[in-house]
Amino acid sequence: MRDRTAVFVVFALNGAALGSWAPRTPALSERVNASPGVFGLALLGASVGMLIAASVSGRLIERHGARAVVAGSTIIACAALPMIGFSTAVVLLAGALFVLGASVGALDVAMNVAGVEVERRSGQAIMPVLHAGFSFGALAGSVAAGFAASHQWSPGRHLTVAALAALVVLAFVIVAVPGARPEHAGPVEKPRVAPVKRPVLWLLAAIALFSAIAEGASSDWSALLMTSVHGVGDGAAAFAYSGFALAMALARLAGAWLQNRFGATRALAVGAGIAAAGLVLAALAPLPVFGFVGFALAGAGLAAAFPIALSLAGASGKRADGTGGERELAFVTAIAYTGFLAGPPLIGGIAQVTSLSVSFLFVGLTAALIVPSAVAAARARKREEVSEPVAR
Repeated sequence: MRDRTAVFVVFALNGAALGSWAPRTPALSERVNASPGVFGLALLGASVGMLIAASVSGRLIERHGARAVVAGSTIIACAALPMIGFSTAVVLLAGALFVLGASVGALDVAMNVAGVEVERRSGQAIMPVLHAGFSFGALAGSVAAGFAASHQWSPGRHLTVAALAALVVLAFVIVAVPGARPEHAGPVEKPRVAPVKRPVLWLLAAIALFSAIAEGASSDWSALLMTSVHGVGDGAAAFAYSGFALAMALARLAGAWLQNRFGATRALAVGAGIAAAGLVLAALAPLPVFGFVGFALAGAGLAAAFPIALSLAGASGKRADGTGGERELAFVTAIAYTGFLAGPPLIGGIAQVTSLSVSFLFVGLTAALIVPSAVAAARARKREEVSEPVAR
């Protein structure tokens, strides 16, 4: 239980780091005196850093262990936060965001590897609950950011305090995080097939990708859909994503129970169906209230997709000594990040040539594709169980 709590706290710290700086973008943009277009390019630094780090962190974790990478990446992230807050030029801000993105990308993979290790020890699925920690951490970080902004704290002061608080919390929990440096003292195993050659990992990556596209679209476009299509005011429209995020956080608390009770495939399929229905409802809502309900349903339905996909990816890399899964998790995470990167502009492009309502129908279809992907992934896992993959 101690290791589970420690990993939950690490997930919350990761969410809090992202939730702390994102609400300060208006003040950061003003501080570096950037136009919206230039500021958007600076923000791209974080996404690029996350994608690169997620791609290479698997080998780093194999060599040094998940605990060391969790500690190192969290410390670097805490160093990057004040750098973001005190940046006085766009190029400095972009560099600081790249460092934050890279550290968070490595932390994402490492904390999920640690989460898979906790699942192996307990014999139960708990990944959705751990990801609920991320959601609640992001919520806490955003609330703290709002408090800091309302009390006229500069971004530098606010993010420095947030970083110091995170370091104190990390110091209390890091020793309980599983994933010490591998000893490699056991018998030599035949190396497993590279992730890129395993169909099951491509299918799990597809699940994570479709979930990321739907989540990114809801994050970036839900408020605009409510204002431009359903005629809701700017203030009220913000609650569309708030409802989505809160429903996702709460549903993740129940996600582990659903996975343990009904199995991963059923949990994924039912959740995807609910998410698709919610997104279609949001797009075609006859009344604004149904739009809010639709986004809440989408958040609840998507809650378990990403955590379960990562859990299964980590489990697919298990070695005889009970460790493993680092490269498999990194592979799936990196592909999922492309969804967060490409999803919002893709939705914007579809809206440009059709309408925002049509673009959200496309998002609903994307969420629905999780269902056949989950079924196909289950079949691929069974085939691998019959014939254990070895290097070719």
